[in-house]
Amino acid sequence: MPVVTIDGPSRATKEAKKEIIEKISKVVAEAYDMPVESITVLIHGSQPDNIGVGGQQLSERIK
Repeated sequence: MPVVTIDGPSRATKEAKKEIIEKISKVVAEAYDMPVESITVLIHGSQPDNIGVGGQQLSERIK
């Protein structure tokens, strides 16, 4: 069964994560023509100090 992993800053609220899981599950289920119940979504949150984008810490870029 498909597993989708999302890595990013740990800034999303519980409500935002719920919405992400619902929408991603629906899209993947439709693309694979599988029941939504067969889709697993994992959200990994990282501190902005631990993420680099364009050679800078994300915490510096979002100031």
